[in-house]
Amino acid sequence: MALPKQLQNLSVPVIGSPLFIISNPELVIAQCKAGIVGSFPSLNARPAPVFEEWLIKITTELEAYNKENPDNPAAPFAVNQIVHRSNDRLMHDVELCVKYKVPIVITSLGARVEVNDAIHSYGGIVLHDIINNFFAKKAIAKGADGIIAVAAGAGGHAGTTSPFALVQEIREWFDGPIALSGSIATGDAVLAARAMGADLGYIGSAFIATKEANADERYKQCIVDHNADDIVYSSLFTGVHGNYLKPSIEESGLDPNNLEDGDPTKMDFGSSTGKKAWKDIWGCGQGISAVKEILGAGDYVAKLIEEYETAKARL
Repeated sequence: MALPKQLQNLSVPVIGSPLFIISNPELVIAQCKAGIVGSFPSLNARPAPVFEEWLIKITTELEAYNKENPDNPAAPFAVNQIVHRSNDRLMHDVELCVKYKVPIVITSLGARVEVNDAIHSYGGIVLHDIINNFFAKKAIAKGADGIIAVAAGAGGHAGTTSPFALVQEIREWFDGPIALSGSIATGDAVLAARAMGADLGYIGSAFIATKEANADERYKQCIVDHNADDIVYSSLFTGVHGNYLKPSIEESGLDPNNLEDGDPTKMDFGSSTGKKAWKDIWGCGQGISAVKEILGAGDYVAKLIEEYETAKARL
């Protein structure tokens, strides 16, 4: 099955994943100008009216760029919608996605037919992130166009299934778009994701350590300085299992080797510990050993392209 037009003609088959707090218009615009899909969670734009300001900024700057570069236009952007009962902004933000015809919407923590229908009304597509085959089937049954397979080793909320198993299981019944998330930080890994049956790599943690990212400089340097051994998988901080940087847990006065389970009914983002997930406890995936320095997003994408082409040439 051919990919939707929104996912074609990328400089390298990559989606920059939406990073809570961290993804901002500057990062998204830089990603799109470099030729990959840039994305951000709508909830990063606070208070609610700021979301429309961000949409205006992104669409205006990318339209201007495309007029100046008709032979090398920017990639489309995506907005992440948290489809969870705790998100009282959901339909407000969906209405703005419709108004500005956001090309791609990424849904998380639930799948809702009315959200998918709204995005389809103007020709947008919906990619839904999942951690197992069961939820992948539910998402497609409710009208999602594609799947983001969040496998073992991914940053933030992540599953435990091997990417080999997860992609294989989904491909048994689904021939639409699949983006693979889980320790992907190099062009070689993007090509490997495609070889196993995914269409795109889904990269998040490496973009935290870019100049445009709205992250504490200590957070960025921590990614540069550490590796997979420094990642802790815990449900304590949000009620949902996720991967976090061990040094940030230790700095918060907690023992990363003795963490209690969180309450899955409460998306409290750390209030039970007094430390907030993402702000105090830094989410991160296992692929960070590939991140050696803090680069501009465009420079990092250029590195991905070079690695991807080199890897293809080796085959």
